[in-house]
Amino acid sequence: MNRQEIDLALKRIALQILEKNQDLSEMAIVGIHTCGVFLAERIGVILRHQTGRDIPAGSLDINLYRDDWSLINQNPVVRTTDIRFDVDNVNLVLVDDVIFSGRTIRAAMDAIMDFGRPHTVQLAVLVDRGGRELPICPNFIGRTVELVGTQRVNVYLQEMGRPDEVVIESAPKSKG
Repeated sequence: MNRQEIDLALKRIALQILEKNQDLSEMAIVGIHTCGVFLAERIGVILRHQTGRDIPAGSLDINLYRDDWSLINQNPVVRTTDIRFDVDNVNLVLVDDVIFSGRTIRAAMDAIMDFGRPHTVQLAVLVDRGGRELPICPNFIGRTVELVGTQRVNVYLQEMGRPDEVVIESAPKSKG
């Protein structure tokens, strides 16, 4: 996906969010670090342009909620969680860049529940690459791709110092 395709996908996601959430006074959006935060900000801007309303927004770090953090790294990088609104009884839209196994989203839901009990938790992802290990399904999807073998999806955004693009790459072969 190039920049224009990413923008179009985010506009489509924002419109689907509006269709599902008629009462925006009871809605909030939270991006999962790192790319999900940038995508949530972009979706928030689109929603503001469409409705003239600011939607409460936040960012969520899920590293210590992951069930595999000790397998990945003994010293996880902990980022800032910034949720400055009451999550009780809101329709919360979680935003992430790519959904694969579902484990990141499970961790995000665990983290959110430490802040309160939303009325609903909805999921928006830029790319659904399949391969679920947990029964988690996004509500809003920018693009679905089918991958084979060691392929993976990488999302690069201008906020990270790179041109906007989504690329499918092969994972490096392990030596040994």
